[in-house]
Amino acid sequence: MPKMTFIDPKGVPREVDAPLGLSVLEIAHKHGVDIEGACEGSLACSTCHVIVDAAWFKQLETPTEDEEDMLDLAFGLTRTSRLGCQIVMTEALDGLVVTLPAATRNAQG
Repeated sequence: MPKMTFIDPKGVPREVDAPLGLSVLEIAHKHGVDIEGACEGSLACSTCHVIVDAAWFKQLETPTEDEEDMLDLAFGLTRTSRLGCQIVMTEALDGLVVTLPAATRNAQG
């Protein structure tokens, strides 16, 4: 089974099984990783904001305009920021590494 690693805000890594077809948000929830996901993956908030390791970022599909709009609301936005609900696990992403930001901002309306 593919794996991925979540790095918590203190820098502690946690490798987990990452079933194909699940989003990073779903994988986090499956393993009790602390990502809120207030809108449950409906692309209506930025609480599943993750910072993708630079080595992996170029392998992701380009974010949609809707995702970019939600990312604009994210706390601690970086060049490799993405929404966890929009990254779906594939064989090519086996080994993906993402860091959880120090805080999130729920701007869900």
